[in-house]
Amino acid sequence: QVQLGESGGGLVQAGGSLRLACAASGRTFSTYSMGWFRQAPGKEREFVAGIRWSDSSKYYATSVKGRFTISRDNAKNTVYLQMNSLKPEDTAVYYCAAREYYSGNFHSTSFDSWGWGQGTQVTVSS
Repeated sequence: QVQLGESGGGLVQAGGSLRLACAASGRTFSTYSMGWFRQAPGKEREFVAGIRWSDSSKYYATSVKGRFTISRDNAKNTVYLQMNSLKPEDTAVYYCAAREYYSGNFHSTSFDSWGWGQGTQVTVSS
C-alpha cells in the first residue's frame, strides 16, 4: 500500500486560496486513483475531488466545483488540490486517499477501500 503525507493546510480568510499537496511513496503512484476528502467537526467524511489513474479524469463534489482543482504529477508522486474562493464552510480536516486501479464512482465510493493520509487542517475565517 502506498504511504501518503499531506501538506499545505492552514488558516485563510474567506475568499482566499490554499494549495494542498499529498506526497506518495512505497508503490507505483501512476496506478493509483487519488482523492481528496474532508471531515468537518460533527460531520461525516465527504468526497471533495478525485482524479482517475488511467486517464486523469477529474471529479468534484458539487459544493467545490468551479473553485477547487485537483491535479497530479506522476513524476513527483504528488497530487494537489488548489482551493480558490474559500468559504467558511470549507473548514475541515482534508485527507488525501489512494486506491490502486480504481475506476468506479468517486462520489459514492466506500471509504474502507482507500489508503489514507493523516490529514491537514484547513480553517477559513469569515
